[in-house]
Amino acid sequence: MFDHRITLRAGIPELLPDVLAGVLVPEPVFDRAVPLAEGPDGYRAMDDRSAPKTRICF
Repeated sequence: MFDHRITLRAGIPELLPDVLAGVLVPEPVFDRAVPLAEGPDGYRAMDDRSAPKTRICF
């Protein structure tokens, strides 16, 4: 996806109330979580395909 210049967009504003209410659980989408200080490592992992989707924790 990164090397093909594809952009995916989702209706985040519309989904956010359901996420906050616990109706939708986004965790299954992410396969790796990193602290903010390790954000660049998370993006590198997505770029080299060792982690399809990384969540940055604050």
